[in-house]
Amino acid sequence: MSKSDPVQPDASQSPLTDEPGFGWTTYAERINGRFAMVGFLALLLLEFFTRQDFFTWLGLP
Repeated sequence: MSKSDPVQPDASQSPLTDEPGFGWTTYAERINGRFAMVGFLALLLLEFFTRQDFFTWLGLP
C-alpha cells in the first residue's frame, strides 16, 4: 500500500452501527459528550448575560 492510497475504515467500528445499550458504549459516550457541551455552553451564556459567576448563583462567597 502506497502513501497515496486512502485508508478504508473498519466496518465493525462504523459510527452508523452505534445502537443504544447498557454500559460503556460508543453511543452512550457520544451522547454524554453532547450533553456536556450543551451544559457548558448554557453555563457560559448564563454568566455572560447575568455578569455573575456560577458560584454566586449557588450562593457561595
